[in-house]
Amino acid sequence: MGMSDQIQKWRLILGQEADPGETVTLEGDTAQMDNALEGLYQSDREGGLGDSSPKLHRWLGDIRKYFPAPVVQILQRDAWERLGIDRMLLEPELLESLEPDISLVGTLLTLKGAIPAKTRETARLVVQKLVHQLEELLRLPLEQSVRGAMTRSIRTRRPKGKEIDWHQTIRANLKHYQPDKKGMVLETLIGQGRRSRSLKELILLVDQSASMTASIIYAGILGSILASLRSLKTSFIVFDTQVADLSGLLDDPVELLFSTQMGGGTDIQKALAYAEKLVDRPRDTTLVVISDLYEGANVQDTLRKYHQLLQAGVQIINILALDDEGAPDYDKKLAQLLSNMGIPSFACSPEQFPRLMGALLSGTEIQAWMQAEGVIAKG
Repeated sequence: MGMSDQIQKWRLILGQEADPGETVTLEGDTAQMDNALEGLYQSDREGGLGDSSPKLHRWLGDIRKYFPAPVVQILQRDAWERLGIDRMLLEPELLESLEPDISLVGTLLTLKGAIPAKTRETARLVVQKLVHQLEELLRLPLEQSVRGAMTRSIRTRRPKGKEIDWHQTIRANLKHYQPDKKGMVLETLIGQGRRSRSLKELILLVDQSASMTASIIYAGILGSILASLRSLKTSFIVFDTQVADLSGLLDDPVELLFSTQMGGGTDIQKALAYAEKLVDRPRDTTLVVISDLYEGANVQDTLRKYHQLLQAGVQIINILALDDEGAPDYDKKLAQLLSNMGIPSFACSPEQFPRLMGALLSGTEIQAWMQAEGVIAKG
């Protein structure tokens, strides 16, 4: 980058006020980028966004034209704060112009009860757009990981008749080939056991408190993908101080997300008690609790319920945050108590989640998976 480019860059960052004499000349796209930034961050000055809806609509189009998506999302959030949520919700055409991201969708879901009737369908379309984007990103790796895990989980060393996988069996016994007899001794048989109606059961238990908004959105989308896999029985339960079973909505992730109730208290014990009723085959059941563990009820009751499920044979993990934000805020005391019981708590990105499910469903030691992924247990 030359000196002139650096000066122009700093001029964009500092704004027009830093160059009242207009000694730095901006042209073309650079000038349009400057106009877009001035419109938002100097909106109290003449020529800013002001109260004109057409001007704001053009501005939303400009920032999408001249800035990459991550920057667009930041500018939109700032505009949302500066211009006021009420205005956006009252004008569907403005809302429709926004680039959907987790923050925007979280806000819409949190405020869904306050969205005017004329804007509700637009809000739903914005949520649907983000859901489709994330589904395209996450569906294939999640499906591949789960199907691979299910195949590994039913492999057997004692196959019967048609269950024998001759290709794998021959490969496993090549070392026993006897040249003089022109044959091999089949010391090991490898095959695929018969598939049961539902080989594994997965229960997603999702905290609805306000701090978990991004995690709820990702969990809903990932849960809907998992529910589409026939070899897996998936339940989706949300909770605050009450428990709601949304499993019947997993085929429509947008409706599922609009059925959540962001905010409120937290009663993990009550949620665990409900999940316990869903468990038919404990040793084939994985319980994923997605919560920052800030329990509002009796902690000792919660620990007892975790212990009962664990003793029954249910595999349990706690995901403290299912998002891209990194280290979450969480209850360190409860996380440590659960760690002492052998229940790990850690943050997980949406991109890691497919690999996590593969490890859980194939019987991989979770500590080994965490070490391989560089995931640090909290507690």
